[in-house]
Amino acid sequence: MDLLILGAGMGIVGGLLPSPLHMIALTQVALGRWLRAIFVLIGPPLVVDGALLLVTLFFFRFVPPHIAHYVAYVGGVVLISFAGYSLWELRHKTREEMASSATLSYVSVSVATLAEVAAPGTWIYWLTIAGPILGEGRQRGYWHVVPFFVGGGVGFYGAAVFSVWLLAWGAGLHKRFKQHLFLAANVLLLLMGISYLVRAYLGG
Repeated sequence: MDLLILGAGMGIVGGLLPSPLHMIALTQVALGRWLRAIFVLIGPPLVVDGALLLVTLFFFRFVPPHIAHYVAYVGGVVLISFAGYSLWELRHKTREEMASSATLSYVSVSVATLAEVAAPGTWIYWLTIAGPILGEGRQRGYWHVVPFFVGGGVGFYGAAVFSVWLLAWGAGLHKRFKQHLFLAANVLLLLMGISYLVRAYLGG
């Protein structure tokens, strides 16, 4: 029960904190694509977390301890590039044209996945928290630590969807802001990319 509560608590906190996934999902909400927004919030993290679970489980001792520093550079470049591309497209297309743009939709899903892989917090979580938990599972049996990951998954995805819904609801109360929701989300995504690069530089 302790591991379930710990996992759920950490998951909720992670799901509520603004992230590139939140901003990309918010751009989809601005275009009226709720199903795609939910997919962005749940699909890429499931794939990435599944892969990192295997990496942590089998190669924990071989992963460089400062990898979060290195991937922050990649994450920053990816986010800045996507935000810049989206803002450039916004200058030349209407919201309706943006909504029907298959290219931008594929790019946004790809960026969501890359952003999740390149997020420093992702690697910090798996190397400093989930890694030791898996180490405990290796000693006491993996069924002992399953509640931690189940609680973390339910807490994270539930909180992520709720936070994006809350942002969209708040934008709906202020119609002028809602009209510029796509622009605001991509500007925030651009700032996040810059913060990744600054964090990596200062961490070096």
